[in-house]
Amino acid sequence: MNISKFKIISKLRDSKIFKMLISNIDILLFSILIFIKIMNYAKQISPEYLYIGVTHPVFASILVIVSFSVLFKVNKRIRYLYLLDLIISLILMADLMYYRYFKDVITLAAVKNAKLLGGVSSSVGSLFNVKDLFYLLDIVILIPFIKRYKKRESSRKKKFLPKFAVFIVMFLIGISIDVKSVYAVAKEQPTLLSSMSNRIYLTKMIGNLNFHAIDAYNYISTKFKNSKKISADDEKEIKNFLDQNNAVTTTNLKGEGEGKNLIVIQVEALQQFVINQKINGKEITPNLNKWINKSLYFDNYFYQVAGGNTSDAEFMSNNSLYPAQSGAAYYSYSGNQYDSLAKQLNDKNYYTAALHGNNEGFWNRNVMYKAEKFDDFYGEHSFNIDETVGLGLSDKSFLDQSVEKMKNFKQPYYSFLVTLSSHYPYDDVKNYGDFDVGEYEGTLLGNYLKSIHYTDQQLGVFLDKLDKEGITQNSIIALYGDHFAIPKDNTDQLLKFENVNDTSDLQWYEYQKVPLVIHFPEDSHKGINHTYGGQMDLYPTLANLFNLPKQYMMGKDLFNSDSGKVIFRNGSFTNGKIFYVSWTNTYYDIKSGKQVEETDELKKLRDEYNKELEYSDDILNHNLIKVFENGN
Repeated sequence: MNISKFKIISKLRDSKIFKMLISNIDILLFSILIFIKIMNYAKQISPEYLYIGVTHPVFASILVIVSFSVLFKVNKRIRYLYLLDLIISLILMADLMYYRYFKDVITLAAVKNAKLLGGVSSSVGSLFNVKDLFYLLDIVILIPFIKRYKKRESSRKKKFLPKFAVFIVMFLIGISIDVKSVYAVAKEQPTLLSSMSNRIYLTKMIGNLNFHAIDAYNYISTKFKNSKKISADDEKEIKNFLDQNNAVTTTNLKGEGEGKNLIVIQVEALQQFVINQKINGKEITPNLNKWINKSLYFDNYFYQVAGGNTSDAEFMSNNSLYPAQSGAAYYSYSGNQYDSLAKQLNDKNYYTAALHGNNEGFWNRNVMYKAEKFDDFYGEHSFNIDETVGLGLSDKSFLDQSVEKMKNFKQPYYSFLVTLSSHYPYDDVKNYGDFDVGEYEGTLLGNYLKSIHYTDQQLGVFLDKLDKEGITQNSIIALYGDHFAIPKDNTDQLLKFENVNDTSDLQWYEYQKVPLVIHFPEDSHKGINHTYGGQMDLYPTLANLFNLPKQYMMGKDLFNSDSGKVIFRNGSFTNGKIFYVSWTNTYYDIKSGKQVEETDELKKLRDEYNKELEYSDDILNHNLIKVFENGN
């Protein structure tokens, strides 16, 4: 029996199939390992990702890149596969960390902003998980095996023509499956591949490697296309849209702020769920709650940031243009001409100033504020850095010094202030002061509550000081949050805090609201406005109050619009009644919370809103405001 087994094993070893497997074990091993890594990454970014269909494009993309390896000699082939393994593993790790913060997939344009990570190294470090080293485990383990395999196989020589034939077969099979997968996406959502407005969903449908290949193609082709002029017909189409979007129909509160100062405060990571909320019987934001009670409060206001995060919030609020398709508009389009809030107020003889306690070059603010026509930018070097909390100058010191500066501003003025202390990852707890967060002590949510309670205290002192100095009597003050506080992968803490069991994507979006508070002199017009809106709508709303011309805004005036339109850069949107979640291609009825089937009307609305994103991209890519201003 043992002899027969030995003979069988010997025959198997001598068989062509076995020899072929052994001589190509590096290719097989690489393919299996990369497939496992990609599917593991896929599971982490979207549990519903793992349906049978996605394995096809993942397998196909691996087949395509592996096919080239068969053309090389063994030593070079092994080197090629090993290097590829390392590169793909690092990309997957970067994708995971990026997803944990932005709930998106990293793009080439976003990589351009990598230098910003130096200023938020603690944020990046907190996004790393020890389990991420799983992606590099094989890189280390395989080193001794690779050396032995190289020695064993290096003597084997193969003719080029058979290798080329194998390459062709593998490449064509992989490409065929990939083309089929990509075509299915293009048929379902025609603009998705070019706009990449919904990167998670796209990755889900075609796999991570194919996504990055298309992203690279789009990045290069966009650079090439943008070097060419946009057609006159496309320009006219965009101009017609802007004319219709900016047409004035009603005039509620029109000119209410004329001649008054405008003070806009963008608060770092201020989400709506902390407003009027208590923990252990104590208010989290007592000062904001007090000011909300004597202001106009918009309770259905969403952040709409993308890869530019905080800078996107500034960009939208001051220009009413959507964030860049990839990366940050503050970097990619700082050379453009803008019809910004500062520019329009300058034209009405306002003094305009931006104030922020961080480094002037961070997010390219020193360049972008000039493009937006602010008269002055008071950055880190304009303040006495006498106290640091979080990433830099404390909100307490920043706001105290800002009041003193504003008291000397020529009136009327527009002051745009950006806070800093409540920046993710909220780990400077020793400087946030004593605030009991109970069972959440030591958690990300607990640390956030401490940080935002600290910032609330400083905002309270600041606003009370403005009141005491009489500044509020001749000023309109707008305050809003810039973006999310709790990353997607920590949502369970937030839902527990809110005592909510619903983990649907609609519920997640409900927590992506940020407060918008507008205070008028004498506490007039106070109350709650339930209109659905977002950061795109702040400039048009303020333009109405200050009687500024509306020409190139893509948002709406919240005082004079019955539209609940809010479009997100990833392709999700709401009209105030229906919410479309792009990454699952699902529609929800907001009132009932239940999913609804797509209708022709909803599909038309989705296509229409995607078109708006394309219009905004064209405005940025081709500097169309300058073109329109010049009358070309």
